[in-house]
Amino acid sequence: MRTRHTLAVLAVASLGLVAACSGGGDITDSGSATTAGSGSTDSTVADTSGATTSAESTTSVAVDSLPDCPTDALASASGTVEINFWHGMSGPLNDELVKLADAYNASQTKVKVSLVQGSYEDTADNYFAASQGDRPDVVQLPEYQVQAMTDTASIVPVGKCIESSGFDTSAFLPTALAAYATSGVQWAMPFNISNPVLFYNKKVFTAAGLDPNTPPKSLDELRSMSKKIVDSGAAKFGLALESGFDSGGGWYVEQWFAKAQEFYVDGDNGRTGRATKVLFNDQTGVDLLTFLQGMLNDKTAVNVGDNSQSGYDNLLKLADQTEPAAMTINTSASLGPVLQVLGTGQFPNINADDVGVGPMPGPDGKPGMLIGGASLYVVDSGDDVRTAAAWDFITYLVGAQQQSEWAAATGYVPNRTDALTLDPYKTTVAKDPRFAVAYQQLVDTPDVPTSAGPVVGPLREVRTVLANAVASVFNGTDPKTALDKAAAQSNGLIADYNARN
Repeated sequence: MRTRHTLAVLAVASLGLVAACSGGGDITDSGSATTAGSGSTDSTVADTSGATTSAESTTSVAVDSLPDCPTDALASASGTVEINFWHGMSGPLNDELVKLADAYNASQTKVKVSLVQGSYEDTADNYFAASQGDRPDVVQLPEYQVQAMTDTASIVPVGKCIESSGFDTSAFLPTALAAYATSGVQWAMPFNISNPVLFYNKKVFTAAGLDPNTPPKSLDELRSMSKKIVDSGAAKFGLALESGFDSGGGWYVEQWFAKAQEFYVDGDNGRTGRATKVLFNDQTGVDLLTFLQGMLNDKTAVNVGDNSQSGYDNLLKLADQTEPAAMTINTSASLGPVLQVLGTGQFPNINADDVGVGPMPGPDGKPGMLIGGASLYVVDSGDDVRTAAAWDFITYLVGAQQQSEWAAATGYVPNRTDALTLDPYKTTVAKDPRFAVAYQQLVDTPDVPTSAGPVVGPLREVRTVLANAVASVFNGTDPKTALDKAAAQSNGLIADYNARN
Protein backbone atom coordinates (compact mmCIF):
# COMPACT_ATOMS: atom_id res chain seq x y z
CA MET A 1 0.00 0.00 0.00
CA ARG A 2 1.27 3.49 -0.77
CA THR A 3 2.40 5.70 2.09
CA ARG A 4 -0.47 7.82 3.34
CA HIS A 5 -1.17 10.31 6.07
CA THR A 6 -0.89 8.09 9.17
CA LEU A 7 -4.03 9.35 10.89
CA ALA A 8 -6.10 8.90 7.75
CA VAL A 9 -4.90 5.35 7.20
CA LEU A 10 -5.51 4.31 10.78
CA ALA A 11 -8.94 5.91 10.91
CA VAL A 12 -10.24 4.40 7.70
CA ALA A 13 -8.52 1.05 8.16
CA SER A 14 -10.00 0.64 11.62
CA LEU A 15 -13.47 0.88 10.17
CA GLY A 16 -12.88 -1.59 7.36
CA LEU A 17 -14.56 0.33 4.56
CA VAL A 18 -15.31 -2.79 2.56
CA ALA A 19 -16.55 -6.14 3.71
CA ALA A 20 -13.89 -8.17 1.99
CA CYS A 21 -10.23 -8.04 1.13
CA SER A 22 -8.13 -10.19 -1.12
CA GLY A 23 -7.13 -13.58 0.15
CA GLY A 24 -3.74 -13.12 -1.53
CA GLY A 25 -1.69 -15.64 -3.47
CA ASP A 26 -1.60 -16.44 -7.16
CA ILE A 27 -4.99 -17.78 -8.19
CA THR A 28 -4.75 -17.01 -11.88
CA ASP A 29 -2.92 -20.05 -13.21
CA SER A 30 -5.24 -22.39 -15.09
CA GLY A 31 -3.59 -25.38 -13.49
CA SER A 32 -4.27 -24.13 -9.96
CA ALA A 33 -7.71 -22.58 -10.18
CA THR A 34 -9.97 -23.20 -7.21
CA THR A 35 -11.94 -26.39 -7.68
CA ALA A 36 -15.44 -26.19 -6.31
CA GLY A 37 -15.93 -29.91 -6.10
CA SER A 38 -15.30 -33.17 -7.83
CA GLY A 39 -17.61 -35.56 -9.55
CA SER A 40 -20.57 -33.18 -9.53
CA THR A 41 -22.82 -32.87 -12.54
CA ASP A 42 -23.88 -29.72 -14.32
CA SER A 43 -25.68 -27.66 -11.71
CA THR A 44 -28.55 -26.69 -13.96
CA VAL A 45 -31.92 -28.01 -12.83
CA ALA A 46 -35.53 -27.78 -13.80
CA ASP A 47 -37.80 -24.99 -12.57
CA THR A 48 -38.60 -25.67 -8.93
CA SER A 49 -38.49 -23.73 -5.69
CA GLY A 50 -39.56 -20.20 -6.51
CA ALA A 51 -36.65 -18.66 -8.38
CA THR A 52 -37.06 -15.58 -10.54
CA THR A 53 -34.83 -15.49 -13.60
CA SER A 54 -34.72 -13.59 -16.88
CA ALA A 55 -33.40 -16.56 -18.86
CA GLU A 56 -34.24 -20.22 -18.55
CA SER A 57 -31.63 -22.97 -18.79
CA THR A 58 -31.49 -25.30 -21.73
CA THR A 59 -30.37 -28.25 -19.59
CA SER A 60 -31.61 -29.76 -16.36
CA VAL A 61 -31.17 -32.56 -13.86
CA ALA A 62 -33.85 -34.37 -11.91
CA VAL A 63 -35.38 -32.23 -9.18
CA ASP A 64 -35.41 -35.23 -6.87
CA SER A 65 -31.61 -35.28 -6.94
CA LEU A 66 -31.48 -32.05 -4.92
CA PRO A 67 -31.45 -32.29 -1.10
CA ASP A 68 -34.74 -31.64 0.66
CA CYS A 69 -35.26 -28.90 3.23
CA PRO A 70 -37.43 -30.28 6.07
CA THR A 71 -38.17 -26.93 7.70
CA ASP A 72 -40.71 -28.47 10.08
CA ALA A 73 -38.00 -30.57 11.79
CA LEU A 74 -37.11 -27.74 14.18
CA ALA A 75 -40.49 -27.91 15.90
CA SER A 76 -39.82 -31.43 17.16
CA ALA A 77 -36.24 -30.75 18.32
CA SER A 78 -35.50 -31.23 21.99
CA GLY A 79 -33.22 -28.65 23.58
CA THR A 80 -31.29 -25.90 21.83
CA VAL A 81 -29.86 -26.60 18.39
CA GLU A 82 -26.39 -25.12 17.95
CA ILE A 83 -25.32 -24.06 14.46
CA ASN A 84 -22.31 -22.28 12.98
CA PHE A 85 -22.31 -19.37 10.52
CA TRP A 86 -19.21 -18.51 8.47
CA HIS A 87 -19.26 -14.97 7.09
CA GLY A 88 -17.06 -12.35 5.42
CA MET A 89 -18.00 -9.13 7.19
CA SER A 90 -15.28 -7.00 8.82
CA GLY A 91 -14.98 -3.77 10.80
CA PRO A 92 -18.30 -2.00 11.49
CA LEU A 93 -20.10 -4.39 9.13
CA ASN A 94 -19.05 -7.29 11.35
CA ASP A 95 -20.24 -5.35 14.40
CA GLU A 96 -23.70 -4.90 12.86
CA LEU A 97 -23.92 -8.57 11.90
CA VAL A 98 -22.98 -9.60 15.44
CA LYS A 99 -25.80 -7.38 16.71
CA LEU A 100 -28.28 -9.15 14.45
CA ALA A 101 -27.05 -12.59 15.48
CA ASP A 102 -27.19 -11.67 19.17
CA ALA A 103 -30.72 -10.37 18.73
CA TYR A 104 -31.72 -13.61 17.01
CA ASN A 105 -30.25 -15.73 19.80
CA ALA A 106 -32.08 -13.62 22.39
CA SER A 107 -35.39 -13.79 20.52
CA GLN A 108 -35.93 -17.54 20.93
CA THR A 109 -34.54 -20.63 22.64
CA LYS A 110 -34.70 -23.21 19.85
CA VAL A 111 -31.50 -22.19 18.03
CA LYS A 112 -28.17 -20.73 19.06
CA VAL A 113 -25.94 -19.50 16.25
CA SER A 114 -22.19 -18.96 16.58
CA LEU A 115 -20.35 -16.73 14.11
CA VAL A 116 -16.96 -17.38 12.51
CA GLN A 117 -15.57 -14.26 10.82
CA GLY A 118 -13.14 -14.05 7.90
CA SER A 119 -12.79 -12.30 4.55
CA TYR A 120 -14.92 -13.43 1.61
CA GLU A 121 -11.87 -15.06 0.06
CA ASP A 122 -10.73 -16.82 3.23
CA THR A 123 -14.26 -18.02 3.94
CA ALA A 124 -14.56 -19.45 0.43
CA ASP A 125 -11.13 -21.05 0.52
CA ASN A 126 -11.82 -22.65 3.89
CA TYR A 127 -15.23 -23.87 2.75
CA PHE A 128 -13.98 -25.50 -0.45
CA ALA A 129 -11.05 -27.11 1.38
CA ALA A 130 -13.17 -28.53 4.24
CA SER A 131 -14.89 -31.88 4.29
CA GLN A 132 -18.66 -31.81 4.46
CA GLY A 133 -18.59 -32.68 8.15
CA ASP A 134 -16.28 -29.74 8.91
CA ARG A 135 -18.35 -27.16 7.06
CA PRO A 136 -20.71 -24.71 8.78
CA ASP A 137 -24.50 -24.82 8.73
CA VAL A 138 -24.79 -21.44 7.02
CA VAL A 139 -22.17 -19.73 4.88
CA GLN A 140 -22.12 -16.24 3.39
CA LEU A 141 -20.40 -15.96 0.01
CA PRO A 142 -20.30 -13.24 -2.67
CA GLU A 143 -22.01 -13.22 -6.03
CA TYR A 144 -18.95 -14.50 -7.89
CA GLN A 145 -19.17 -17.88 -6.12
CA VAL A 146 -22.61 -18.97 -7.40
CA GLN A 147 -21.41 -21.54 -9.95
CA ALA A 148 -18.62 -22.78 -7.70
CA MET A 149 -21.06 -23.34 -4.84
CA THR A 150 -23.63 -25.18 -6.91
CA ASP A 151 -20.91 -27.42 -8.32
CA THR A 152 -19.87 -28.57 -4.85
CA ALA A 153 -23.18 -30.42 -4.46
CA SER A 154 -22.84 -29.49 -0.78
CA ILE A 155 -25.85 -27.25 -0.22
CA VAL A 156 -29.58 -27.42 0.24
CA PRO A 157 -31.11 -24.99 -2.29
CA VAL A 158 -32.98 -22.33 -0.37
CA GLY A 159 -35.70 -22.63 -2.97
CA LYS A 160 -36.54 -25.99 -1.45
CA CYS A 161 -36.72 -24.32 1.97
CA ILE A 162 -38.98 -21.61 0.56
CA GLU A 163 -41.23 -24.29 -0.89
CA SER A 164 -41.23 -26.44 2.24
CA SER A 165 -41.99 -23.60 4.65
CA GLY A 166 -44.28 -21.55 2.45
CA PHE A 167 -41.98 -18.57 2.97
CA ASP A 168 -43.34 -15.47 1.23
CA THR A 169 -40.82 -13.91 -1.17
CA SER A 170 -43.27 -11.50 -2.85
CA ALA A 171 -41.67 -8.47 -1.18
CA PHE A 172 -38.15 -9.37 -2.33
CA LEU A 173 -36.48 -7.55 -5.21
CA PRO A 174 -36.70 -9.92 -8.21
CA THR A 175 -33.21 -8.88 -9.32
CA ALA A 176 -31.81 -9.84 -5.92
CA LEU A 177 -33.30 -13.32 -6.06
CA ALA A 178 -32.30 -13.78 -9.69
CA ALA A 179 -28.65 -13.06 -8.93
CA TYR A 180 -28.46 -16.26 -6.87
CA ALA A 181 -30.62 -18.44 -9.09
CA THR A 182 -29.79 -20.46 -12.16
CA SER A 183 -32.05 -22.69 -14.21
CA GLY A 184 -35.06 -21.78 -12.09
CA VAL A 185 -33.50 -22.92 -8.81
CA GLN A 186 -32.95 -20.47 -5.97
CA TRP A 187 -29.62 -21.67 -4.63
CA ALA A 188 -29.03 -18.98 -2.02
CA MET A 189 -30.85 -16.17 -0.22
CA PRO A 190 -29.66 -12.62 -0.93
CA PHE A 191 -28.68 -10.89 2.31
CA ASN A 192 -26.22 -8.00 1.99
CA ILE A 193 -26.86 -6.37 -1.37
CA SER A 194 -24.59 -3.71 -2.79
CA ASN A 195 -23.65 -2.05 -6.05
CA PRO A 196 -21.09 0.56 -7.05
CA VAL A 197 -21.98 4.23 -6.65
CA LEU A 198 -20.21 7.49 -7.41
CA PHE A 199 -18.77 9.30 -4.38
CA TYR A 200 -17.91 12.96 -4.97
CA ASN A 201 -16.90 16.11 -3.10
CA LYS A 202 -19.75 18.61 -3.37
CA LYS A 203 -17.48 21.49 -2.30
CA VAL A 204 -15.21 20.82 -5.25
CA PHE A 205 -18.18 20.74 -7.62
CA THR A 206 -19.31 24.14 -6.34
CA ALA A 207 -15.80 25.61 -6.62
CA ALA A 208 -15.60 24.37 -10.23
CA GLY A 209 -18.93 25.96 -11.13
CA LEU A 210 -20.77 22.64 -11.28
CA ASP A 211 -24.11 21.86 -9.69
CA PRO A 212 -23.24 19.92 -6.51
CA ASN A 213 -26.56 18.09 -6.70
CA THR A 214 -26.13 16.91 -10.30
CA PRO A 215 -23.36 14.31 -10.61
CA PRO A 216 -22.40 12.87 -14.02
CA LYS A 217 -24.58 10.07 -15.36
CA SER A 218 -22.65 9.12 -18.49
CA LEU A 219 -18.96 8.45 -19.03
CA ASP A 220 -18.79 11.46 -21.34
CA GLU A 221 -20.21 13.67 -18.59
CA LEU A 222 -17.75 12.13 -16.15
CA ARG A 223 -14.87 13.18 -18.38
CA SER A 224 -16.18 16.66 -19.17
CA MET A 225 -16.89 17.42 -15.51
CA SER A 226 -13.47 16.10 -14.54
CA LYS A 227 -11.87 18.41 -17.09
CA LYS A 228 -13.79 21.39 -15.76
CA ILE A 229 -12.72 20.54 -12.21
CA VAL A 230 -9.06 20.24 -13.19
CA ASP A 231 -9.07 23.33 -15.43
CA SER A 232 -10.68 25.41 -12.66
CA GLY A 233 -8.11 24.33 -10.11
CA ALA A 234 -10.85 23.12 -7.74
CA ALA A 235 -9.04 19.76 -7.42
CA LYS A 236 -5.90 18.22 -8.88
CA PHE A 237 -7.86 15.37 -10.46
CA GLY A 238 -11.44 14.80 -11.43
CA LEU A 239 -11.55 11.05 -10.86
CA ALA A 240 -9.61 8.52 -8.77
CA LEU A 241 -9.35 5.14 -10.51
CA GLU A 242 -8.18 1.84 -9.03
CA SER A 243 -7.76 -1.69 -10.32
CA GLY A 244 -8.86 -4.06 -7.55
CA PHE A 245 -10.22 -7.43 -8.67
CA ASP A 246 -13.45 -7.00 -6.70
CA SER A 247 -13.85 -3.37 -7.71
CA GLY A 248 -12.38 -1.22 -10.50
CA GLY A 249 -10.34 -3.93 -12.20
CA GLY A 250 -12.98 -6.65 -12.26
CA TRP A 251 -16.42 -6.13 -10.74
CA TYR A 252 -16.92 -2.64 -12.21
CA VAL A 253 -16.15 -3.91 -15.71
CA GLU A 254 -18.98 -6.44 -15.31
CA GLN A 255 -21.22 -3.57 -14.22
CA TRP A 256 -20.27 -1.46 -17.26
CA PHE A 257 -21.04 -4.38 -19.58
CA ALA A 258 -24.46 -4.74 -17.95
CA LYS A 259 -25.12 -1.02 -18.30
CA ALA A 260 -24.26 -1.34 -21.99
CA GLN A 261 -26.63 -4.37 -22.13
CA GLU A 262 -23.79 -6.63 -23.23
CA PHE A 263 -23.00 -10.13 -21.96
CA TYR A 264 -19.72 -10.64 -20.10
CA VAL A 265 -19.47 -14.39 -20.81
CA ASP A 266 -21.20 -16.65 -23.31
CA GLY A 267 -24.24 -18.80 -22.55
CA ASP A 268 -26.18 -15.60 -21.80
CA ASN A 269 -23.79 -14.87 -18.94
CA GLY A 270 -23.74 -18.58 -18.11
CA ARG A 271 -27.45 -18.64 -17.30
CA THR A 272 -28.82 -20.60 -20.26
CA GLY A 273 -25.80 -22.86 -20.52
CA ARG A 274 -22.47 -23.31 -18.80
CA ALA A 275 -20.12 -20.48 -19.76
CA THR A 276 -17.13 -21.48 -21.90
CA LYS A 277 -15.48 -18.15 -22.71
CA VAL A 278 -15.34 -14.49 -21.73
CA LEU A 279 -16.55 -11.69 -23.99
CA PHE A 280 -14.86 -8.73 -22.32
CA ASN A 281 -12.28 -8.33 -25.11
CA ASP A 282 -14.91 -7.22 -27.62
CA GLN A 283 -15.35 -3.64 -28.80
CA THR A 284 -17.30 -2.70 -25.67
CA GLY A 285 -14.38 -3.69 -23.46
CA VAL A 286 -11.79 -2.04 -25.70
CA ASP A 287 -13.78 1.20 -25.87
CA LEU A 288 -14.23 1.25 -22.09
CA LEU A 289 -10.56 0.79 -21.24
CA THR A 290 -9.50 3.17 -24.00
CA PHE A 291 -11.75 5.78 -22.45
CA LEU A 292 -10.35 5.30 -18.94
CA GLN A 293 -6.78 5.27 -20.23
CA GLY A 294 -7.52 8.54 -22.01
CA MET A 295 -8.61 10.17 -18.76
CA LEU A 296 -5.33 9.11 -17.16
CA ASN A 297 -3.34 10.37 -20.13
CA ASP A 298 -4.93 13.82 -20.05
CA LYS A 299 -4.54 14.01 -16.26
CA THR A 300 -8.26 14.32 -15.55
CA ALA A 301 -7.99 11.04 -13.63
CA VAL A 302 -5.39 9.51 -11.32
CA ASN A 303 -4.59 5.83 -10.76
CA VAL A 304 -4.18 4.85 -7.10
CA GLY A 305 -3.30 1.25 -8.00
CA ASP A 306 -4.68 -2.08 -6.79
CA ASN A 307 -7.31 -1.41 -4.15
CA SER A 308 -7.79 -5.08 -3.21
CA GLN A 309 -5.89 -5.10 0.07
CA SER A 310 -7.17 -1.83 1.52
CA GLY A 311 -10.43 -1.06 -0.24
CA TYR A 312 -10.08 2.63 0.57
CA ASP A 313 -7.12 4.18 -1.28
CA ASN A 314 -9.40 5.77 -3.88
CA LEU A 315 -11.72 7.10 -1.16
CA LEU A 316 -8.77 8.57 0.69
CA LYS A 317 -7.86 10.42 -2.50
CA LEU A 318 -10.97 12.55 -1.99
CA ALA A 319 -9.55 13.57 1.38
CA ASP A 320 -6.00 14.12 0.11
CA GLN A 321 -4.84 17.57 1.29
CA THR A 322 -2.26 18.12 -1.48
CA GLU A 323 -3.51 16.46 -4.69
CA PRO A 324 -7.16 15.54 -4.14
CA ALA A 325 -9.55 13.93 -6.59
CA ALA A 326 -13.14 15.11 -6.80
CA MET A 327 -14.81 11.77 -7.58
CA THR A 328 -14.38 8.04 -7.27
CA ILE A 329 -16.45 4.86 -7.55
CA ASN A 330 -16.85 2.51 -4.60
CA THR A 331 -19.31 -0.01 -3.22
CA SER A 332 -22.47 1.38 -1.65
CA ALA A 333 -21.63 -0.76 1.39
CA SER A 334 -18.90 1.75 2.27
CA LEU A 335 -21.37 4.63 2.65
CA GLY A 336 -22.13 4.13 6.34
CA PRO A 337 -18.48 3.71 7.36
CA VAL A 338 -17.38 6.65 5.16
CA LEU A 339 -19.86 9.00 6.78
CA GLN A 340 -18.89 7.70 10.21
CA VAL A 341 -15.19 8.39 9.60
CA LEU A 342 -15.75 11.82 8.08
CA GLY A 343 -18.11 12.70 10.91
CA THR A 344 -15.13 12.79 13.26
CA GLY A 345 -13.94 16.00 11.60
CA GLN A 346 -10.35 14.85 11.22
CA PHE A 347 -10.16 15.54 7.47
CA PRO A 348 -9.89 19.31 6.91
CA ASN A 349 -10.97 19.45 3.26
CA ILE A 350 -14.02 17.17 3.41
CA ASN A 351 -16.64 16.25 6.00
CA ALA A 352 -19.65 13.96 5.97
CA ASP A 353 -21.99 16.66 4.63
CA ASP A 354 -19.65 17.36 1.71
CA VAL A 355 -19.99 13.83 0.32
CA GLY A 356 -22.30 13.47 -2.65
CA VAL A 357 -23.52 10.09 -3.83
CA GLY A 358 -24.79 9.44 -7.34
CA PRO A 359 -25.43 6.48 -9.62
CA MET A 360 -22.41 4.83 -11.21
CA PRO A 361 -21.83 6.60 -14.56
CA GLY A 362 -22.26 4.30 -17.55
CA PRO A 363 -21.45 4.26 -21.26
CA ASP A 364 -24.64 6.07 -22.28
CA GLY A 365 -25.95 7.32 -18.96
CA LYS A 366 -28.79 4.82 -18.87
CA PRO A 367 -29.68 2.99 -15.63
CA GLY A 368 -28.82 -0.59 -14.83
CA MET A 369 -26.74 -2.44 -12.25
CA LEU A 370 -25.81 -5.96 -11.28
CA ILE A 371 -26.37 -7.29 -7.78
CA GLY A 372 -23.25 -7.30 -5.63
CA GLY A 373 -22.60 -8.18 -2.03
CA ALA A 374 -23.28 -11.70 -0.81
CA SER A 375 -25.91 -14.31 -0.08
CA LEU A 376 -26.60 -17.02 2.48
CA TYR A 377 -26.33 -20.74 1.68
CA VAL A 378 -27.85 -23.59 3.68
CA VAL A 379 -25.15 -26.24 3.95
CA ASP A 380 -26.27 -29.85 3.63
CA SER A 381 -25.26 -31.29 7.00
CA GLY A 382 -27.40 -34.40 6.59
CA ASP A 383 -29.14 -33.43 9.84
CA ASP A 384 -32.76 -32.38 9.31
CA VAL A 385 -32.89 -30.40 12.56
CA ARG A 386 -29.73 -28.41 11.82
CA THR A 387 -30.97 -27.74 8.29
CA ALA A 388 -34.24 -26.41 9.68
CA ALA A 389 -32.35 -24.33 12.26
CA ALA A 390 -30.16 -22.84 9.53
CA TRP A 391 -33.23 -21.86 7.55
CA ASP A 392 -34.84 -20.31 10.64
CA PHE A 393 -31.77 -18.11 11.17
CA ILE A 394 -31.69 -17.08 7.51
CA THR A 395 -35.35 -16.06 7.54
CA TYR A 396 -34.59 -13.86 10.54
CA LEU A 397 -31.66 -12.10 8.83
CA VAL A 398 -33.71 -11.35 5.71
CA GLY A 399 -36.80 -10.26 7.65
CA ALA A 400 -38.16 -6.80 6.86
CA GLN A 401 -37.21 -5.29 10.23
CA GLN A 402 -33.72 -6.76 10.22
CA GLN A 403 -33.12 -5.60 6.65
CA SER A 404 -34.22 -2.09 7.65
CA GLU A 405 -31.76 -2.04 10.55
CA TRP A 406 -28.93 -3.54 8.48
CA ALA A 407 -29.34 -1.13 5.56
CA ALA A 408 -29.57 1.96 7.77
CA ALA A 409 -26.39 1.06 9.64
CA THR A 410 -24.24 0.00 6.69
CA GLY A 411 -25.26 1.38 3.31
CA TYR A 412 -26.20 -2.05 1.98
CA VAL A 413 -29.44 -2.17 0.03
CA PRO A 414 -32.56 -3.73 1.59
CA ASN A 415 -33.39 -6.89 -0.32
CA ARG A 416 -37.14 -6.38 0.12
CA THR A 417 -39.52 -3.51 -0.52
CA ASP A 418 -41.36 -3.64 2.81
CA ALA A 419 -38.10 -2.81 4.65
CA LEU A 420 -38.36 0.67 3.15
CA THR A 421 -41.49 1.38 5.19
CA LEU A 422 -39.89 0.52 8.54
CA ASP A 423 -37.60 2.45 10.82
CA PRO A 424 -34.71 2.98 11.08
CA TYR A 425 -34.23 2.78 7.30
CA LYS A 426 -37.36 4.81 6.55
CA THR A 427 -36.18 7.72 8.67
CA THR A 428 -32.57 7.37 7.53
CA VAL A 429 -33.52 7.74 3.87
CA ALA A 430 -35.91 10.61 4.62
CA LYS A 431 -33.11 12.49 6.38
CA ASP A 432 -30.30 11.39 4.06
CA PRO A 433 -31.28 10.46 0.47
CA ARG A 434 -27.74 9.25 -0.18
CA PHE A 435 -28.75 5.93 1.36
CA ALA A 436 -31.42 5.49 -1.34
CA VAL A 437 -29.15 5.82 -4.40
CA ALA A 438 -27.98 2.20 -4.57
CA TYR A 439 -31.51 0.88 -4.04
CA GLN A 440 -32.88 3.12 -6.79
CA GLN A 441 -30.19 1.89 -9.19
CA LEU A 442 -31.52 -1.64 -8.78
CA VAL A 443 -35.15 -0.55 -9.12
CA ASP A 444 -34.29 1.27 -12.34
CA THR A 445 -32.41 -1.69 -13.82
CA PRO A 446 -34.07 -2.87 -17.06
CA ASP A 447 -35.58 -6.34 -17.10
CA VAL A 448 -33.31 -7.79 -19.78
CA PRO A 449 -31.08 -10.90 -19.74
CA THR A 450 -27.89 -8.84 -19.45
CA SER A 451 -29.11 -7.52 -16.08
CA ALA A 452 -28.33 -10.90 -14.52
CA GLY A 453 -24.60 -11.06 -13.84
CA PRO A 454 -22.14 -13.68 -15.07
CA VAL A 455 -22.26 -17.18 -13.59
CA VAL A 456 -18.98 -18.95 -14.25
CA GLY A 457 -17.04 -21.33 -12.02
CA PRO A 458 -13.69 -19.51 -11.72
CA LEU A 459 -15.19 -15.99 -11.74
CA ARG A 460 -12.97 -14.91 -8.85
CA GLU A 461 -9.89 -15.97 -10.81
CA VAL A 462 -11.20 -14.42 -14.02
CA ARG A 463 -11.71 -11.13 -12.22
CA THR A 464 -8.13 -11.29 -10.99
CA VAL A 465 -6.83 -11.89 -14.52
CA LEU A 466 -8.89 -8.97 -15.82
CA ALA A 467 -7.75 -6.75 -12.95
CA ASN A 468 -4.14 -7.39 -13.96
CA ALA A 469 -5.02 -6.40 -17.52
CA VAL A 470 -6.79 -3.23 -16.36
CA ALA A 471 -3.77 -2.31 -14.23
CA SER A 472 -1.50 -2.73 -17.25
CA VAL A 473 -3.78 -0.54 -19.37
CA PHE A 474 -3.73 2.12 -16.66
CA ASN A 475 0.07 1.95 -16.94
CA GLY A 476 0.07 2.41 -20.71
CA THR A 477 -0.52 -1.00 -22.34
CA ASP A 478 -2.67 -1.06 -25.48
CA PRO A 479 -6.23 -1.96 -24.33
CA LYS A 480 -6.92 -4.49 -27.11
CA THR A 481 -3.61 -6.26 -26.52
CA ALA A 482 -4.19 -6.44 -22.76
CA LEU A 483 -7.77 -7.66 -23.08
CA ASP A 484 -6.96 -10.32 -25.67
CA LYS A 485 -4.21 -11.69 -23.43
CA ALA A 486 -6.55 -11.66 -20.41
CA ALA A 487 -9.31 -13.35 -22.43
CA ALA A 488 -7.02 -16.17 -23.51
CA GLN A 489 -5.90 -16.75 -19.92
CA SER A 490 -9.47 -16.55 -18.62
CA ASN A 491 -10.74 -18.99 -21.22
CA GLY A 492 -8.04 -21.42 -20.12
CA LEU A 493 -9.23 -21.10 -16.52
CA ILE A 494 -12.83 -21.72 -17.56
CA ALA A 495 -11.95 -24.74 -19.72
CA ASP A 496 -9.87 -26.23 -16.92
CA TYR A 497 -12.66 -25.67 -14.36
CA ASN A 498 -15.36 -27.10 -16.63
CA ALA A 499 -13.26 -30.18 -17.34
CA ARG A 500 -13.05 -30.87 -13.61
CA ASN A 501 -16.73 -30.18 -12.91
